[in-house]
Amino acid sequence: MRVGPSTNYATKWIYIKPGLPMEIINEYGHWRQVRDDTGVTGWMHSALLSGARMAVVAPWLTKNAMLRMDPEATGAVVAELQPRVLLSLHSCSGSWCRVSVKGHSARGYIRQSKLWGAYPGEIFQ
Repeated sequence: MRVGPSTNYATKWIYIKPGLPMEIINEYGHWRQVRDDTGVTGWMHSALLSGARMAVVAPWLTKNAMLRMDPEATGAVVAELQPRVLLSLHSCSGSWCRVSVKGHSARGYIRQSKLWGAYPGEIFQ
């Protein structure tokens, strides 16, 4: 991540872990101004970003989030996920998202409000 949209700008941050969700907030040519789940903003070349939807369990949670078998509050619990667990987003209904835990076999549904990486009420398939 750089301070500006060019390799002439200083490096601001180096991300080691692949697949972290980033919110694109601006574009300039092949450069994207992004924000991560901690609020850090900077510029990254589009070649370093993927179109794959990712999310993390909300960093602001004080309790674990429930990963459920079905998209309903009474669905069987598959796993309890700690804040910042990395997830692949498959779809969101506006209130529930179908996810899988990155690097693990766990998959199911989690309340959209418990994620950073999907906007409140956002719907996609």
